[in-house]
Amino acid sequence: MAAPASRRVGRRARAVPRARSVEDWWGDRLAPGGSGYHLLQSDSMLLVLSEPGPARPRAQRRAARRAPRRQPPPGPRSAAKPKPKPKARLRPEPAATPTPEDGPDAGWGDRIPLEILVQIFRLLVAADGPMPFLGRAARVCRRWQEAASQPALWHTVTLSPPLASRPANGRVKAEKKLLASLEWLMPSRFSQLQRLTLIHWKSQLVGESCPRLTFLKLSGCHGVTADALVMLAKACCQLHSLDLQHSMVESTAVVSFLEEAGPRMRKLWLTYSSQTTAILGALLASCCPQLQLLEVSSDISRNSIPLQLPVEALQKACPQLQVLRLLNLTWLPKPPGRGAAPGPGFPSLEELCLASSTCNFVSNEVLGRLLHGSPKLRLLDLRGCGRITPAGLQDLPCRELEQLHLGLYGTSDRLTLAKEGSPLLTQKWCHTLRELDLSGQGFSEKDLEQALAAFLSTPGGSHQALCSLNLRGTRVTPSTVSSVISSCPGLLYLNLESCRCLPRGLKRAYRGMEEVQWCLEQLLTSPSPS
Repeated sequence: MAAPASRRVGRRARAVPRARSVEDWWGDRLAPGGSGYHLLQSDSMLLVLSEPGPARPRAQRRAARRAPRRQPPPGPRSAAKPKPKPKARLRPEPAATPTPEDGPDAGWGDRIPLEILVQIFRLLVAADGPMPFLGRAARVCRRWQEAASQPALWHTVTLSPPLASRPANGRVKAEKKLLASLEWLMPSRFSQLQRLTLIHWKSQLVGESCPRLTFLKLSGCHGVTADALVMLAKACCQLHSLDLQHSMVESTAVVSFLEEAGPRMRKLWLTYSSQTTAILGALLASCCPQLQLLEVSSDISRNSIPLQLPVEALQKACPQLQVLRLLNLTWLPKPPGRGAAPGPGFPSLEELCLASSTCNFVSNEVLGRLLHGSPKLRLLDLRGCGRITPAGLQDLPCRELEQLHLGLYGTSDRLTLAKEGSPLLTQKWCHTLRELDLSGQGFSEKDLEQALAAFLSTPGGSHQALCSLNLRGTRVTPSTVSSVISSCPGLLYLNLESCRCLPRGLKRAYRGMEEVQWCLEQLLTSPSPS
């Protein structure tokens, strides 16, 4: 009787299931057998991914993982067998090719299509630039390396040396490491480069290895010689845009560059200083006849040197100019002289910006000399130009102006502002204006009512194109504002700050259609201010 009892005890012991591991428990909870999901586990995370093909049972996956770990238990038979000699060792038979059902799962990186991976990298590159992200991503796997080497991701690069706050030893090592990386990047990646920005760069110009380079910015760079710039101009045959804002390059080097690459230059950005005079002199000598954009900006708090720029000479030297920006400059245009013929004008000019934070000397006569031959003008920014009057703007030849900025910021206290004439502006351009800025102007309530009434009567019953209106600090009335909002359904920005004729609580800026409509409801229900 004892023997059968012992056999039953043995069967019960064998029937007891083994303890389940934590991995098996999570696997059954997150990816049960036949669910079509696949688990990927690492030291710090657990991924649950959809299975592209038919899912294998969990028992098979467990067996596949644990099969290499199992070894035959030692026993008398195995110990009795003699060990084979090294020379007589039999080679293991090659394993059969695994079928898609039984083979190992492919890595998740290989399942992402290359096109989608490149699009993801493009978003990251657009935000932070290709370096150092693409260099690090190329070390992940072969698929990422293939995606990181796509030419479409290497169109724009910004390079800057290590920070000056680093210790001297660490800074020297970082500079050597950066230059060593560039020696590999220039022939392999920079051949597709189109836009290059160098910030506080002291080493050689890497643009020499960029045959497709079209845009070059030298911000805070010093020590760049004329020979280096001329060599770059010869090597980069497609370079047509140069940004020298906040640059420390000598004017003689810039002039040498313009003499070499001037015939193909299209865009030029400058920061006005004592050295800018020589560069502007080279422009007036017709070294850049194809120039389309010219921007000269200055920090008015640091630079009080007036700009002497003759209007007629610039029109002759750059006849194809489309964008002219003179920002924060004390501009003193030279008079044309008695009996002098008017200049040829800018027939292709589409944008003129003379904005300044302080009062400048631009008058109706100077504006007429600039724009007498510019019928294609779309944007006119005269913020800070307190001497410009509506009568002078009415005589301009442009008929399809879309953006007009006449705001006065901090300069109206020292000027005698016009109280009439605003209807001349809106009646001329009400059918094309999208943005209108009258901030700080001294037009009366009745004059503003007549001016904004031009947006009420639309030719042919079409909706107005006005989407931005700045009336900050003006004497506009509630009835005038409500009429404009009702007649301009596309109005997305309305600034009513410091408008003394409006009720309290409504003197603020409104952004978005919902806020503008809320302002209209409040104006229709609020009592008029006393």
